[in-house]
Amino acid sequence: MTRKLVVFVVLAGLISATCAAIALFRAFNRADAVAEYAGSPAIGGGFNLLSDTGRRVTDADIRNKPTVMYFGYTYCPEVCPTTLSDLSHWISMLGPDADKLNYVFVTIDPQRDTQQVMHRYVSSFDKRIRGFTGTPGQIARIAREYRVYYRRIPSPDGSYSMDHSSIVYLMSRDGNFVGTIGYQEDSRLAVDKLRNLVRPD
Repeated sequence: MTRKLVVFVVLAGLISATCAAIALFRAFNRADAVAEYAGSPAIGGGFNLLSDTGRRVTDADIRNKPTVMYFGYTYCPEVCPTTLSDLSHWISMLGPDADKLNYVFVTIDPQRDTQQVMHRYVSSFDKRIRGFTGTPGQIARIAREYRVYYRRIPSPDGSYSMDHSSIVYLMSRDGNFVGTIGYQEDSRLAVDKLRNLVRPD
């Protein structure tokens, strides 16, 4: 075997080994990604609730547009009114794109947040924000579907407050989870996320 042939064989072996290593690395990465995705909880799902206008609503009623959804309660002292005020500001910043989205506020306190209470509350922010309420069982179901945390906290005076998660959910028109907006997130970033939500795929 000549020197050139030996060098060629060695180089070919090295290239083949390198390609095999790269392929193996990619395969492990794909497997990890699939495993991570498969193990992550699904967000979103079916529901049957009552709107603030007294109309029965299901998940099918918000499949006409992408949806911005927030879970809170009307007696909330700070986080909920701040978030809905921010949402109203984002709606204003969106301009004509604002009408391409659904905006939904779901109570996690159905005992106090009746249809009438919800209507007065959401109407004080923006007319495009809809309020959804229901029975405790119906609210528990949608909270499970969206992986929402909430808990009743009794007060010494016999009343109570609600501890709850504070993120805004972004859902596609098909009901698929797209992302979130954090509490008091920068308005420019939040509006960019909303604009991306209304852009066609």
